[in-house]
Amino acid sequence: MSVEPYREITFDKDGDGAAGGRAELAGLAAQGVTDLVVFAHGWNNTPSVARGLYARFFAPFPDALGPGPRVGYAGVVWPSVMFSDEPIPDVESVAAVHPGKEAVVGRIATLLAEQPDDEAAFAEFGALLRALTDTDGSQAFHTDDRAVPDFLLADTVAVCAMFTDALEEAAGPGSVPTPREAFGGGRLTRYWKGAKEALRQATYYTMKRRAGVVGERGLGPLLGEVARSAPGLRCHLVGHSFGARLVAHALRGLPAGARNVASVTLLQGAFSHYAFAARLPHEQGRGGALRDLQARVEGPVVACYSRHDTALRVFYPLASRLARDADSLLGTDKRWMAVGHDGIQAVPGTPALPLSRALRDGLPASGCVNVDAAEVVGEHSDICHPELARVVVSAGRIGGGRP
Repeated sequence: MSVEPYREITFDKDGDGAAGGRAELAGLAAQGVTDLVVFAHGWNNTPSVARGLYARFFAPFPDALGPGPRVGYAGVVWPSVMFSDEPIPDVESVAAVHPGKEAVVGRIATLLAEQPDDEAAFAEFGALLRALTDTDGSQAFHTDDRAVPDFLLADTVAVCAMFTDALEEAAGPGSVPTPREAFGGGRLTRYWKGAKEALRQATYYTMKRRAGVVGERGLGPLLGEVARSAPGLRCHLVGHSFGARLVAHALRGLPAGARNVASVTLLQGAFSHYAFAARLPHEQGRGGALRDLQARVEGPVVACYSRHDTALRVFYPLASRLARDADSLLGTDKRWMAVGHDGIQAVPGTPALPLSRALRDGLPASGCVNVDAAEVVGEHSDICHPELARVVVSAGRIGGGRP
């Protein structure tokens, strides 16, 4: 590890498994640690991969901190999966995310390999996706961040066609659409390209849901225990992608009266940009899944976002939106954007700062804050930069991060 003292906190898919975590973290306070930076990864597949990410991200912290505080570090390890930049997940990764569903995954793999030009095959594929994600096909669609995305419930041919078009659109100007002949020439065969994206999105949905569970049932209560054992230890939560959702949902599980979360930094967060809203702009009678929970943080909740993040700009809203709403294709409908695309939305008084200004002038002392990190973040996983380490330090008012 690039920094010390460092501890790891391990959770299973239900948020259990952090036995001894409270004592480990509280023990840091006994060693004189005043501030603890807790980082939750997004898409990973082994603890060693997560540990490598943490080593790279934490490496600039000693230089960013300056003299004064005694800082400790913790990495959250939770069961997720890492896919490459290609939109087609491998069968082993899908099976790893969905234990006990090997037969379902095997049949999905067969359909993707054979690509039948048959509506019945697509209907079967849709049913398999619902079985994979434990989705009740009769479930109504809702607009908050905890809802089942409609692509799992809508007509499978239409969904796969939508994903096929989106993949080709996302390829950028000058790209050549995949000719129908490449898929055997059938009327529907081309849409199996989109079916592969639907499988990835279904797996991401599982991880997204899991991240919220681990945060609310695992990390949040653990932080509450640490608050009782080591009330002077200031905790700074950092999360990337679905890890950002995990640390944000930890605020839901934080016991009443626990005031040890000093700051939260969300890096390319893969959850709704309306999550903290008291009222949804398109449905005034309802709020976001994390409405007003920024009040449980002593300092700011900082959302770093980048327009270069294609995963969040195109595919996150595409999977989250109403499939029957054609006007929202490719994310033009703002209801379905992620916080890592354009920051926290519909929370009055939330400033939007360029990264250079945030580093020069510092960050507000509380509330929600958006930081446009596009000058350093080139794509979804491009987060290991000294500038982002300095954002965390500034958000938490840790040593050199104090204005």
